Amino acid sequence: MRTATRTTRLIIPAVLVLIWLGWTAWGGQTFSVLSSVTSNDQATFLPAEAESTQALEWQEKFSDSDAVPATVIATPDSGSLESEEITELEGFTDDAAGIDGVEQTVGPQPADDGEAAQVLVLLDERSAEEGALDDLRELTAESLDDAGWTAYVTGPAAFSNDLAEAFAGIDGLLLLVAVIAVFIILVVVYRSVLLPILVLLSSVGALCAAITLIYFMADSGWIQLNGQVQGILSILVIGAATDYSLLLVARYREELLHREGHIEALAVAWRRTAPAVLASGGTVAIALLCLLFSDLNSNRALGPVAAAGIAFAMASTLTFLPAMLALTGRWVFWPRIPHALPEGSAPAKGASSGLWQSVADRVRARPRVIWIVVTVLLLAGAVGVTDLRANGIAQSEVVLGETDTQNGQELLEKHFDAGTGAPATVFAPQGEAPQALDIVSDADGVAEAYLVGEDNAPARSPQDAVVVEETVQISATLSDAGDSLAAEDTIRGLREDLADLPDQALVGGTTATKLDTNDTAQRDLLVIIPIVLLVIGVILVALLRSLVAPLVLIASTVLSYLTALGLSALVFNYVFQFPGADPSVPLFGFMFLVALGVDYNIFLMTRAREEAPQRGSAEGLLRSLVVTGGVITSAGIVLAATFSALAVLPLMFMVQLAFLVAVGVFIDTFIVRTLQVPAVGVDLGRRLWSPYRLSRLEKVDR
Repeated sequence: MRTATRTTRLIIPAVLVLIWLGWTAWGGQTFSVLSSVTSNDQATFLPAEAESTQALEWQEKFSDSDAVPATVIATPDSGSLESEEITELEGFTDDAAGIDGVEQTVGPQPADDGEAAQVLVLLDERSAEEGALDDLRELTAESLDDAGWTAYVTGPAAFSNDLAEAFAGIDGLLLLVAVIAVFIILVVVYRSVLLPILVLLSSVGALCAAITLIYFMADSGWIQLNGQVQGILSILVIGAATDYSLLLVARYREELLHREGHIEALAVAWRRTAPAVLASGGTVAIALLCLLFSDLNSNRALGPVAAAGIAFAMASTLTFLPAMLALTGRWVFWPRIPHALPEGSAPAKGASSGLWQSVADRVRARPRVIWIVVTVLLLAGAVGVTDLRANGIAQSEVVLGETDTQNGQELLEKHFDAGTGAPATVFAPQGEAPQALDIVSDADGVAEAYLVGEDNAPARSPQDAVVVEETVQISATLSDAGDSLAAEDTIRGLREDLADLPDQALVGGTTATKLDTNDTAQRDLLVIIPIVLLVIGVILVALLRSLVAPLVLIASTVLSYLTALGLSALVFNYVFQFPGADPSVPLFGFMFLVALGVDYNIFLMTRAREEAPQRGSAEGLLRSLVVTGGVITSAGIVLAATFSALAVLPLMFMVQLAFLVAVGVFIDTFIVRTLQVPAVGVDLGRRLWSPYRLSRLEKVDR
């Protein structure tokens, strides 16, 4: 019987390991085809009722072309355009028209100052993604740059290409940096060779398994996947799975000091860790699913994608990792192998335990002073929120660093109306075409407007305009760059002015899409945050069986988030000198900091609730601080390091999110969870667990 039991104890873990390794290999191959179901087109992020989305539907009725414009801007080194230079540009335009994937070329159009000219090149959308833009840039370099011109390729097609190249590092560089950072931290924490590898293998297994499900969801059309969501998924799963693994391994090592058999020690550690992992991970997953209330498809996709990642992180931690630990035994901790202590002896206290015991002693001595001082300091940091500029940034600022696209946009704005190449489009009833054209032409911020005739050329009169379903199209060139905040204000003003028409007119185009995206993101922030707080509150009440403790945890976590956001705003504005922030940064930062902040507090409070009946409320909480301090701090460092890896992508959104989450995790780990929450809990005593049974136990009443 014992032989059969031992065999079973080996077979079950071995089968689990093989299943997970096979799933990891399958998921790893799925990474390579994930790009086929990924889109970074902002127009696909908006809901169907958005005005720019409705305008896009009308645009498709007027033209069956899916062309994306690119603009070649060129200035001769001689300083002025002469007939010879114009002839040379005409030759370049003819050559550009011959590039595979180019649908149409327009120009060259000289600037009014006679110092520059532009050529509009319309690229087939698929061809632009598959290399037509690179061919255009190569032709520009060979025909113009090498012939006495300063020339750049800019415009929507070029900006989209830069964005795609920036996201290209998600599957390779981002994962590599995150894994290396986590591995170094785990080696320092465990002082082991094999254990960090097993923990990372478990985390990578969770990510690869999640990818298979997410690919299916995107391929089925359930979610709109983009590079931003994909990058966050990788970091979130690696960080969360490693955090849960740290909790399990810490409890496993603790049990190995009291038991001879490593299987028995692992079983006890699993039983005592699983509830905390499931509670914390479940809370995070449910909170993330609240993003389904978002109106932005990009935000809504993050909900099920991230929740699936968290679910697989929990599954891997509670199945894959224990199976590997069962097969490797105590030797997984080599060279610091924990051995069972003689009965009645206590484990030696390490430097880490002494540090957390010292913190607990200070909290015990002056709890009220500590939490008041900490709260005041956090409130002071939160004041910086008033300086946050999260109303959007120009598309040219999305990709960090100097690019030819940015240089070309600057040159274009210097010699032409900045909105050239990305006009706004207005769709108005045919009977109101003259009045609508007058409104658009007279609007502040509009440099030129005309009714669109055949072949997209200006109509000579309203009668010559192309009419589709009793609707005409007006093309408006903006004075400001189409991706600028000033251009967004122009679109907003146009919509207000056109609202005076008897029938509805729609304003669309790239600027309108960006405006609607920013407005929708700000709406999501106001709607989703209260929903998340309510959901987390209900879960904490059910989990901790208290009303007071959940309020304390939520209030402290929200304050920690506001402090991180305030400090980040100051750094963004005055250190990095960013021009602003994407409206989604505060929302994504809130989702991760509040959900994961509550995550760590659940680790702390579930252990405190376990200790309270024997030690009392205050002492139980302080004991929990001592026991969990090391592992939760390690988990916080791991999570901060993994999110910091997002900064390797040259995207302002990713860099800002990386900084915000890293700062917030450090504040929550080293200040809120270490000082503020324990101090408030000790000060409240048994009232922390009110009004439920635990608050009335005699031992708790101290």
